[in-house]
Amino acid sequence: MIPTRPLGTTGIELPILSFGASSLGAEFRSITLDEAMRSTQTALDLGMNFIDTSPFYGRGMSEVMLGMGLKGVPRDSYILGTKLGRYTDKHFDFSAKRVEESVHTSLQRLKTDHLDILLMHDVEFVALPQIWEETIQALLKIKEQGKVRAIGFSCYPLKTFHTVLDHIEDEIDCILAYNRYTLQNTSMATDLLPRLKVKGIGVIGAGPFSARLLTHAPLPDWLKEPEEVKQAARDAAALCQSKGVDIAQLALQFACAHEDVTSMVAGSANPDNIAKWAKWLAEPIDTELLAEVQAIFAPVMDIGHAEGLPENN
Repeated sequence: MIPTRPLGTTGIELPILSFGASSLGAEFRSITLDEAMRSTQTALDLGMNFIDTSPFYGRGMSEVMLGMGLKGVPRDSYILGTKLGRYTDKHFDFSAKRVEESVHTSLQRLKTDHLDILLMHDVEFVALPQIWEETIQALLKIKEQGKVRAIGFSCYPLKTFHTVLDHIEDEIDCILAYNRYTLQNTSMATDLLPRLKVKGIGVIGAGPFSARLLTHAPLPDWLKEPEEVKQAARDAAALCQSKGVDIAQLALQFACAHEDVTSMVAGSANPDNIAKWAKWLAEPIDTELLAEVQAIFAPVMDIGHAEGLPENN
């Protein structure tokens, strides 16, 4: 079974690798209900019992599919997290009224009466004062009602993390940062993790494969990393292949190894992929190959991209 780590001071234990249900919203390709059901069950069987979703994934489809996939599964056997505030590529609403509506809708779709983790989703796309002046109070109210155990937020720019934390770090339980602890980008390790550790705030990572950058799969059109980063990734993948190793294996093992990142979320609607990840995690990392790959990425290390409003980057 997959090892676990505590999520800050919440009392919640998460597996070091968790199941990201964005794929159930057909974010990468069309999927069938059978694939959704089998993927969810495979993840749970292997100990990936924290499931992360959002109303944004598939514009509600991920939550609906997940609700169907979890039908009949005892609620106390898995940990469930969803988000609010982001609903389409351009529609964001972090108003208190929408917080209440969003949680109600998510609970209906997921067929449950409570969430374990609730995050404000991609806050860098809005004027940030609303987060600490309005949204956080609404989340605390939901928590007081017993509808959620832990609350927090997610975003990409490190500047946004610090700006929001300056105002609400004493009121939240956890954060989620994606593509910030990978073979190519470990920027949150020195910039963000020490601050969170002092406060006892739990850290969830996501995107160990950096939106397919660290795999052999075709890159999605929306991937914003600059060409030199993409080229370094191709070179690193070729090196790994020449040694008989899939770069995705190295990427997953590396991303899940940091003791201060409670859990790394990875998503797939393919049960075989999920089983493969669990197998990879059980194997020791090739430290020599890791050093060679890190040398390839050294010139482009921690290069990311702008996300959300310009002033939030």
